[in-house]
Amino acid sequence: MSQDIIDVYFMPGMAANPSIFEYINLPKDRFKMHLLEWVIPYNKETLSDYAKRICKDVKEENPVLVGVSFGGILVQEMSKHIQTRKVIVISSVLTKYELPKRMKLAKATKMYKFLPTHLVRDFENYAKFTFGSSTTKRIDLYKKYLSVRDKNYLDWAIEQVVCWEQEEPLPNTIHIHGDKDAVFPYQYIKNCITVKEGTHIMIINKYKWFNENLPQLILNDNVA
Repeated sequence: MSQDIIDVYFMPGMAANPSIFEYINLPKDRFKMHLLEWVIPYNKETLSDYAKRICKDVKEENPVLVGVSFGGILVQEMSKHIQTRKVIVISSVLTKYELPKRMKLAKATKMYKFLPTHLVRDFENYAKFTFGSSTTKRIDLYKKYLSVRDKNYLDWAIEQVVCWEQEEPLPNTIHIHGDKDAVFPYQYIKNCITVKEGTHIMIINKYKWFNENLPQLILNDNVA
């Protein structure tokens, strides 16, 4: 008897395009991969309403949702509007209590409103000025994967992360996190599957781990 194909939808991180998943390969006899993309938010759109909009791009019933970083927050919000088989959150957080202190401070002081997100439009020169010419290779990496540079989107996205109010992890959610994540430090993360030496971009540079483990995580929650 043939087995049903499981639809898996992937949501990239903040400002990133779906090419961050270019090295992810799931067995085609069991899974079908779908790539979601960011759209520009409406003025003062709530994260919940935005999640509803992205849900319209999910055509299959009872899918698996996989989200990276801010995309991990978004797929959790999406799962509040549609029935899912499973939600897998990578390099992200499950509750507001896992946010680092600097983000909690930014929320308390509303400092996030003053971040110079307009500089992203001239990102290459800004990065070279800030980090030096030795970061050319890293800048090329950012140019490839971070293509959503609309200031309204960035302002909105930063606020949604900093001001996220989820207090309890959602059921049927798997959290995968690297112990070297500098954006969401591992010390604040509670219950997760740990990827040793995994950084915030481990979906790109540790793709072999995901290719080996995602199938069984989707199917039975166990990881080697």
